[in-house]
Amino acid sequence: MFSIDDRNRVHDHVLERARADVRVVAGAVVGSLANSEGDRWSDLDLTFGVSDGIAIHEVLDDFTVDLRSEFDATHLFDLPSGSAIYRVFLLPGCLQFDLSFAPASQFRALGPEFRLLFGEAAEQAHVQPPQAQQLFGYAVHHALRARFCIERGRLWQAEYWEETAEVQELAGKAAPQLRELTKATLQ
Repeated sequence: MFSIDDRNRVHDHVLERARADVRVVAGAVVGSLANSEGDRWSDLDLTFGVSDGIAIHEVLDDFTVDLRSEFDATHLFDLPSGSAIYRVFLLPGCLQFDLSFAPASQFRALGPEFRLLFGEAAEQAHVQPPQAQQLFGYAVHHALRARFCIERGRLWQAEYWEETAEVQELAGKAAPQLRELTKATLQ
């Protein structure tokens, strides 16, 4: 199992490399380590802004070569999200490292777990939370899916939908009748 020192070495190395790369104009730590020290199981999430007009894939590939060489990192998968690309690595000791890059004009906090380390971040667009009625609709939809899965004998899939319905219910602080409706739907 990786140690906190192992994680810190990767953090420091990647941050130093990013600051030395003229294509990288901003950097931040995101996820559980953005606002706390995390714990011994916390993974590492770093994100960087790249000068507009620079191909993100080229920068990401250069960092990947370095991570393989320095830390024997294994590239697991890429997750595109808008103009950003998240690359997930597994390092020795089961350390997961999520490295992402976005164009500088799109580099911003997407949630509360974002701590700028250098450079500037674009203003965060204010996104309205979903209306309670929308969350209620999701919860009912998910409860129905769970019921149909039970009828089909797909119990693991039913468990997924039931848990998802509960999350929607809690997120929306839905009316008390939602709990009764979802329970009735599952019976």
